[in-house]
Amino acid sequence: MNFASAVKAINKLLRTIRPHSFCSSWIRQHAPHVYRFIQKNVRAEIGGIDWDRITRALDRKLQRRWQTSRRGRRPKCFRDKSAVEIILKKYHDKLYTFLAPADANDKQVRDIISIALVRIAQQGNLAAKQEIIKLVRFTIDEWIEQHPKISCWAGLDDMVQMSVEGCIRRYRYSGSFIGYLFKTLEYAGRGLRPIVAFSLDDHFCSGEKRRGDRIGLNPETAEIMIYG
Repeated sequence: MNFASAVKAINKLLRTIRPHSFCSSWIRQHAPHVYRFIQKNVRAEIGGIDWDRITRALDRKLQRRWQTSRRGRRPKCFRDKSAVEIILKKYHDKLYTFLAPADANDKQVRDIISIALVRIAQQGNLAAKQEIIKLVRFTIDEWIEQHPKISCWAGLDDMVQMSVEGCIRRYRYSGSFIGYLFKTLEYAGRGLRPIVAFSLDDHFCSGEKRRGDRIGLNPETAEIMIYG
């Protein structure tokens, strides 16, 4: 058995049995020989089975049925840079994909890197969380410049970070984390008003007065005042 035949076997099982959802224990129950192959040969960089690699290879319509086995309380936070460095060392020459992916292959690699870091962050690793936030900010900044539906997030750095943290916390489906992040920002951004920058030298209401003429300092309270 190889990776392709293992994926093919899982696809066939899912189409035949048609479960509403499935997880690692479902595969172990219905295809123990496939599970043994995966357990031995499909390993994540920091240990354990790389189920994201398996589910990513399944037929697209079947991927969404995957459910992780994580349950219970939120994990305790800790900081372990060694786990993050393993990922960064392996893909050090591919980190540019967060800034300027050249093609579909680059975008796929970007997904692999981001999902690997997200999974570590979901275990409570603050170093991984900090790293994935830093990397996806390059991607988000490019979206803000290039995509009208995301441009409304310009200047809202704190809100962007909160949205990214929320995506890291909620991400379960083993599809594209970057795609999930984009859709989250797109939908959440529908209620946002873009920040419009202007200069104090601009004329106000097409008249002779400038915007700066309406701003003064209260000599008694030292507060900035805006006049009509």
